[in-house]
Order: sequence, then structure tokens, then C-alpha cells
Amino acid sequence: MKRFSVVVWTFLLMLAVMPSCTTQKKLSYFSKVTAASADSINKHFNQMHEARIVAGDMLIITVSGLDPLAVAPFNQPVISYSAPGSDDIYSTPSLQSYLVDIDGNITFPVLGDIKLAGKTKSEAINYLKERLEPFLKDPIITIKFLNYKITVIGEVARPGQYTINNERVTVLDALGLAGDMTPYGKRNTVLITRENNGKLEFARLNLNSDELFTSPYYFLQQNDVVYVEPNSVRAIASQNISLYLSMITTLGSLATVILTIFRN
Repeated sequence: MKRFSVVVWTFLLMLAVMPSCTTQKKLSYFSKVTAASADSINKHFNQMHEARIVAGDMLIITVSGLDPLAVAPFNQPVISYSAPGSDDIYSTPSLQSYLVDIDGNITFPVLGDIKLAGKTKSEAINYLKERLEPFLKDPIITIKFLNYKITVIGEVARPGQYTINNERVTVLDALGLAGDMTPYGKRNTVLITRENNGKLEFARLNLNSDELFTSPYYFLQQNDVVYVEPNSVRAIASQNISLYLSMITTLGSLATVILTIFRN
């Protein structure tokens, strides 16, 4: 009778922990990536990925050169005064930011409306240099994104929106910022949502495949959303938790009744 009791309770314990068990294979990354695939990956891998400017971007554009007076009109500062009509500056002046409008344009001092959407930073810099040639000799131009952000949601440790400082971020970087996937995240079907020319694009990445590194979605763009789906274990645990607990309680009561009958 004692042996029967041990068997019953062992069975119930196995049922209780079964949903939390996941295999090592499902938890690992790059399971299909081998040393032999490195050459193939490197033929397509673009280490010099550069973000493209899109509508809605906020840019800081700085123009410098040998003559400070000549470049001054192209670097409009933002100044806050302590009171209307006062000459007292409320805070330290900062450089003007430029919003890329829905048509892809910014309004730049002296030059007026210029279209930057669709250009990479280097392309935009070269374009501005051409436009400034009548006014400046050998200008130095820098461009920085102010609102380059990505969003990571789903089965990660820290879901949220993250600001990227260097405008170069991969899907692996994004997962690292979010504290990595939980054990319940699907590693073979990570969803990337991207807006491109006013339309939404969707792509799924398999983090176990060597094709990950050659995907056009491996490098993320500003405003991309990374979604990690829950696996079947998480789905069962979250959707049927009350039913599951009820089943465990019922089985426990049934086992107790059976033991009582056998003892009598």
C-alpha cells in the first residue's frame, strides 16, 4: 500500500512540473550554425550597415569650417530667455533639431526645404556639402539621429522601447538590450515589424539558422518592433492555469479516496 501511495504522488508531481520543462535544444541559439558556414555568411554579411533617414526622424545637423562666422548661419541655436523681452538666457543654448516631415524634407537655414528621406547619413552629408558649396569652402558636416528607437516585446526579460546611440543595431543586440529571451520564447520564429515607405513589412527570423546573418532584417531600422512569441508551454501555462490547478487538485483528491478505499 505504501508503494502504491508513492507511485500515485510521484505521478502527480510529474504532472505538476511537466509544463515547465523545456529541452536544451529549444533553449539554445545558432544550433545549425557551423564553422563551415562562416565563409558563406561573410560573403553577404554587411558590417558597414548604415541607417537611412525616414519621415519622422529628428536630426541634429552641425556645419563647421575654418571660418566660424561663415558657418554660423547654418548652425541655428535654440535659446530660451528667462522672460519675454529679456536678454537673460534661461539655459545653455543648444543646436536646432530638424524634423523630417511626411514628404521627407527638412527646412534648413539659408537652403530652405531639402529632401533627406531615403538617404543614408553619408549620402545626406555629401548632398549637403554640394548644396553648401556656393556659401562655404570645404565644410565639415555631421548628422546625428535624436530618436533612433526600437521596441522589443513578448517573451523577453525586459520588454520596452530602447534608444540606440550609434544607429547600428542587430536583432541580437535588441534581444541583449531586453535582457535576452525567457525560456518560453520561440527562438525559431522571431517576428520583425517594419514600416517602409508608408507600408508595414513583416519577417520572421530563425535564430538557429545561419541564414539569420544574411537576412535584410538582421540589421534593424529605426522604429522596428521585435516580437518574441511564447512557446506552447507558456501558452498552456498562461491560458489554462486555473484549469490545470483544478485538475491537480481533483487528481489529488481522487488519489486520497483511492488510498482510503484500499486501506479499508
